[in-house]
Amino acid sequence: MFYYTLKRLFLIIPTLLGIITLNFFIIQFTPSGPVEQMIAQLQGHTSSKLDNISGKSNELSDDENKFGVDEELKAEIVASFGFDKPIGERYLDMLISYLQFDLGDSFFQNRPVWDLILEKMPVSISLGLLSTLLIYLISIPLGISKAVKDSSKFDIYTTTILAVGNAIPTFLFAIILIILFASGTFMEIFPMRGLVSDNFDSLSPVEQLFDWLWHLTLPVLSLVIGSFATMTMLTKNSFLDEMKKHYVTTARSKGLQEKRILYHHIFRNAMLIIIAGIPSALTGILFTGSVLIEIIFSLDGLGLLGYEAILNRDYPIIFGTLYIFTLISLLVNIVTDLVYRLVDPRIDFETR
Repeated sequence: MFYYTLKRLFLIIPTLLGIITLNFFIIQFTPSGPVEQMIAQLQGHTSSKLDNISGKSNELSDDENKFGVDEELKAEIVASFGFDKPIGERYLDMLISYLQFDLGDSFFQNRPVWDLILEKMPVSISLGLLSTLLIYLISIPLGISKAVKDSSKFDIYTTTILAVGNAIPTFLFAIILIILFASGTFMEIFPMRGLVSDNFDSLSPVEQLFDWLWHLTLPVLSLVIGSFATMTMLTKNSFLDEMKKHYVTTARSKGLQEKRILYHHIFRNAMLIIIAGIPSALTGILFTGSVLIEIIFSLDGLGLLGYEAILNRDYPIIFGTLYIFTLISLLVNIVTDLVYRLVDPRIDFETR
């Protein structure tokens, strides 16, 4: 297993390089880049980046603000973003920086990308951890019950509910929960936006914890309702497959109780695929699944950061987050294989 893990670690390098390279060159040909975004802001708007370019934003006439900018200022804007260099040189500069884990500075926020990621990460981690924990706590017992009571009324009714829940988008659940429990139209129990209250700093540690959970209730419920159907059906089908195998028949013929067969024989084999999928499921919710939820509930996390970066064509944030997320995903895939081996020592990836 050591040599397999070592080989997988080495394979991260070409995989990561290929993904970054492909996205870099695709982005270069995307219309309306950061230069165009900056020029658009000159029409009555300013930005921190523009203020650093030489102060010429205040020298533009009304006609220039309305119809365009002069060529000298445009050239300075292009140079400030580094687009005066050949594309190959920009690409090599990016690779050298990324080898040193230097993600550069945001075009429009004038802050290091690392600082922005670390600042937003607690929000996304909070959503990801709580949502994944609840999804597994609900899905596994429900899936086992459905497998044991297969084709019963309980199984049919819960399958119908799961099918409806799986068909409705997560963001629609979020909107429904806001209307029911936060807007005041029906009830106003939970806050509509934000991660903490305005007086958070003045609260005691216990009160801060409850305030944090109070704000996360609706976002987490939105993610859980929209995601636990798949995991429940996966658990059910996994247990059903194991129940049909010969070792279960042999155990029953020996007179073992059904609960002992279920939890001492079937459980370990059936849970293999579910337990091993925890790292990748957590990564998916953490980095991609909560984007719309963060936007709807105004949670300043990684999803909202990436969304705003795409709108503003903030390339350092786009490439930086892609680089970090891809690296984490590749490492998580290795962890998933190790978990497979931990759960079932019979699995040997080195002999495959």
